[in-house]
Amino acid sequence: MSRAAGGRGLFLREFLNHAYATGALMPSGPRLAKALVRYVGEGDTTRRILEVGPGTGAVTRHIVRRMAAADRLDLVEINESFINRLLHDLKHDAVLKPAAERISLLQIPFEQFDQARCYDIIVSGLPMNNFSSELVESIFGKFRAMLAPGGTLSFFEYIAVRRAKAVISGRSQRRRLRQIKAVLACLFEDHEIRRDVVLANLPPAWVHHVRFPQTNMS
Repeated sequence: MSRAAGGRGLFLREFLNHAYATGALMPSGPRLAKALVRYVGEGDTTRRILEVGPGTGAVTRHIVRRMAAADRLDLVEINESFINRLLHDLKHDAVLKPAAERISLLQIPFEQFDQARCYDIIVSGLPMNNFSSELVESIFGKFRAMLAPGGTLSFFEYIAVRRAKAVISGRSQRRRLRQIKAVLACLFEDHEIRRDVVLANLPPAWVHHVRFPQTNMS
C-alpha cells in the first residue's frame, strides 16, 4: 500500500471513530493544500509557522516544501493515531525528514496551547462547523493573539456543508450552525484578504486568508 493510500485509510478510520475532531473523510487534496499554504514562503525573513490539526500531514508536506532554510514549524494535533503517523514520517518521509529538526510536534488540544507564542503564518485544519459558536469564536480569538503583525491565518471550510447539515439537523443544531455562520461572517467582513475556491477537492472547499490589523506582541 502506498503512503498516500495508507494516509487515506487512516483518516477514514479516525473519521468514523472521532468524527467530531477529525471533521473529514479524507486528507486535504493537493490543490486544497496548495491554496492553504499560499502565503508560506512569502518575503525574505525567517518565519515561524503553526499548523493546527495536521492530521496525516497532507498539508504539512506542502508547507515544508515552501519553507526557507531557517523557518520553523510547530504542529499541534490531538489525535494519537495521527501523532504516531507524523512521528514515523518525520523519521522516514522523503519530504519531512530533511526538515525534522525544525519541526516540533505537540499532542495537545489547541485550546490548551501556549498563547504566548507568536507566529507569522497559521494554517488551520480544524473542523469549525463541528464546534459550538463559542468555541469557534474563542479559537479565532486565540489565532488573532498568536499572529505576529502582518501575519496571515489560512483555513478552509467545505462548500455548502453548513447548509447540508442544517437540512438534516434538529432545531438546536440549526441554531448552532447559524451562530457559527454569523461568527465567520464578521471575521470575513473585517479581516479576510483573499478567498480561494478549490473545486478539485472532495468535497469542494473555500480557503480563507485572514489578516488582523492589531495583534498581540507577547
